[in-house]
Amino acid sequence: MRKKLQRAFKPLLKTLFLLFLVFTLALSHADGALAASGGRIGGGSFRAPSRGYSSPRTYAPPGGGYYPAPYPVYPGGGFGFPFVVPIFGIGGGLFSLLIFIAIASFLLQSFRRAASGGYEDEVGYGSNPTVSITRLQVGLLAQARDLQPEFNHIAETADTNSPEGRTEVLQEASLALLRHPEYWVYAGGGTQQARLSAAESVFNRLALAERSKLTEETLSNVNNQLKAATPKGALPSTGELDNPTRLITEGPGEYIIVTLLAATLGKFEIPQINSADDLRQALRQIGSIPGEQLLAIEVLWTPQAEGDVLTADDVLVQYPDLKLV
Repeated sequence: MRKKLQRAFKPLLKTLFLLFLVFTLALSHADGALAASGGRIGGGSFRAPSRGYSSPRTYAPPGGGYYPAPYPVYPGGGFGFPFVVPIFGIGGGLFSLLIFIAIASFLLQSFRRAASGGYEDEVGYGSNPTVSITRLQVGLLAQARDLQPEFNHIAETADTNSPEGRTEVLQEASLALLRHPEYWVYAGGGTQQARLSAAESVFNRLALAERSKLTEETLSNVNNQLKAATPKGALPSTGELDNPTRLITEGPGEYIIVTLLAATLGKFEIPQINSADDLRQALRQIGSIPGEQLLAIEVLWTPQAEGDVLTADDVLVQYPDLKLV
């Protein structure tokens, strides 16, 4: 009877042991997946632009008004304007001409607003315009190590407090990625739209989700606050110190992940990314966003510290929505 019980419990014990082993390995892998340093560049504001920020507008009172003439006005046409006829029962002259210009300007502005379908309110003249939040991620082979010094230089020299500086950051980051298509492996992204009152919350949620995947931000420039830290856990092991070439020779399963986040006024959308051509188009679009529409940016890349690596397993765990391109 005892032998029968032992035979019955042996398979169960083996199964429990295997489950315990798998669970232990999974936990140790999860801890390792977070061991990646990162760099960050960010800045911006979610304040609505003032009227006329994108394109200056002139305003003329709809009912005309009294405009003192710079020189005497004479009945029957006035000095220098003998050809002006009386308008709306009022005597001719410069006064009538100014009233006519005011009314014509008001009507022209009204027609423009009607023809645009409220576009001006949508892109910044309304109190709560539409904002597009775009996330674009690129996974590259670790052989593209030239990218890391390039992004480091952008972070160290960027003016993230000005619209022009943030536009330049987005352009330079997109350009750096466009220059290395031979290293593209993974990509993904999309666009969400929200009203200005809720856009900052959406943008911060996306940024925090990406930042939480890093062990430490070892280099950052946010609103012109430049910070650098000594990365923990990024130093090579003893064997790697004995073999200096390990720092510049990467394995086939090691990667660099770059994330671009941009909040823009109005409707903006990148294509669905299923190929390298789609990724190229998306990078060109996000890199060409005009400064007057760009509200805020976040540029993140990992790993940042020299000697740190991001393995294929790390990418699968931390970035499961990326597609092969």
